[in-house]
Amino acid sequence: MPRYIFITGGVVSSLGKGLASAALGSLLQARGYKVRLRKLDPYLNVDPGTMSPYQHGEVYVTDDGAETDLDLGHYERFTGVSAAQSDNITTGRIYSNIIEKERRGDYLGATVQVIPHVTNEIKNFVLSDAGDVDFVLCEVGGTVGDIEGLPFFEALRQLSQELPRGQTLFMHVTLLPFIKAAGEMKTKPTQHSVKELRSIGIQPDILLCRADRLISEDDRRKIARFCNVRETAVIQGLDAKSIYDVPLTYHAEGLDAEVLSIFGIDNPPPADLSKWEAISDNLQNPDGEVNIAVVGKYTVLPDAYKSITEALVHGGIANSVKVNIRWLEAEDFDNTEDVSSVLKGVHGILVPGGFGERGAEGKIKAANIARTSNLPYFGICFGMQMAVVEAARNMAGIKDASSSEFGEKGTSIVGLMTEWVKGNERVERDAATDLGGTMRLGAYPAMLTKGSLVAEEYGSNEISERHRHRYEVNIDYKDKLEEAGLLFSGLSPDGVLPEIVEIPGHPWFVGVQYHPELKSRPFAPHPLFAGFIKAALNQSRLV
Repeated sequence: MPRYIFITGGVVSSLGKGLASAALGSLLQARGYKVRLRKLDPYLNVDPGTMSPYQHGEVYVTDDGAETDLDLGHYERFTGVSAAQSDNITTGRIYSNIIEKERRGDYLGATVQVIPHVTNEIKNFVLSDAGDVDFVLCEVGGTVGDIEGLPFFEALRQLSQELPRGQTLFMHVTLLPFIKAAGEMKTKPTQHSVKELRSIGIQPDILLCRADRLISEDDRRKIARFCNVRETAVIQGLDAKSIYDVPLTYHAEGLDAEVLSIFGIDNPPPADLSKWEAISDNLQNPDGEVNIAVVGKYTVLPDAYKSITEALVHGGIANSVKVNIRWLEAEDFDNTEDVSSVLKGVHGILVPGGFGERGAEGKIKAANIARTSNLPYFGICFGMQMAVVEAARNMAGIKDASSSEFGEKGTSIVGLMTEWVKGNERVERDAATDLGGTMRLGAYPAMLTKGSLVAEEYGSNEISERHRHRYEVNIDYKDKLEEAGLLFSGLSPDGVLPEIVEIPGHPWFVGVQYHPELKSRPFAPHPLFAGFIKAALNQSRLV
């Protein structure tokens, strides 16, 4: 039976619970243990699929088609363990399941209540589909004291009593602010946060205290005394130079050792952190640097492109260079007349995914500049579609080329997908279909053209990548676009859905319908990101 680690947060949000969970998972892996990571999200949306990136950041998609919280991306990148539908649940999903059961009569006339019905549903999720692992790490979104989080905390409290003694551990991530005017660090916010947690019956075993400077021994003792934990269980979490240094810093602070000690695991295997040390050394001692312009719609919130950011870093790791990202808002880019000054020193352009017409012309303009100036270009999902529209307008002579996503105007080179095959089943959609969970989601195979750039990058003619879109390039325009010089180098196995386009003879011009950033790892950079950064590095040497 696996041991369960519950990660909660207090005082304020954005303390890094997701990274802490991912880092702890990687540390347990480094000692030879198998781990599984899960996220409990208290919001009422069924999933984050219909939420604005400005509010929630990116939507992370799993192989089996779940639209999940971005923290699952951290889990996968740090542990290499692929997440699934069963690794992220929300209050909305829980209540949806309960209401379905109530309507079917599953509760046999009982009054449906938070306790036991909601808490039982949460507990069933936590315990289900764990697989053959040693540790299951469950992160609770939000902070202790949030009204929507109460059922989750209660469910975990119940689990801590129902599971065998010594099978659960609570780690609470909190804040130790330094008050400049007073010239001292304050422990009171942490004390109050733990008091709130204890008031609902949960005694934390470990406190991971986020701070911007070293915690004194006096403060450590004070926290331990007032929060009822051992001094060794007060772990300082200082800001790191890179998120990929976090496993090393938490190990140095004794986090994994304290976890194993609390579980009563004597003489655990030593941690092999060589791969993390190599990544840290690579990031701190690059052989050069490249500048990448990301022309997107949500650039004011970097979390909207979290996986893109990390995949670019991974591409830099693969080439031993530092990647500097220059965020450009697509709407502003379209209205910029002096593009040369905006792109001065840029060695590659990446246009990420997005929805809706806003910023589309800016992305088309970015694709045009990259194509005509031989600047490496990487278009992802919507970025690929806009590159095709640009090619249709300026290479194939279809001057009114557009997408039906923008309304019925012009020639729809890109149109709404109405049916596709998933496994052995045909999926059908139309314009009236609900927005949530109805896109082409999850991993799908593609066949690559032999001898193409992407086939060389992958080292294979068959791939599987994760998708999240409801519009697709119209295959009927394939021949005309290829005659104009655009190669459709990747198609669905049935040859109906365009997956990849590229421009032969260009230094590096690739558009993909899927999201390769979701499968990139620091210790296994995605081949397309590695290739894109290599092309950008070559571009930097030409300047």
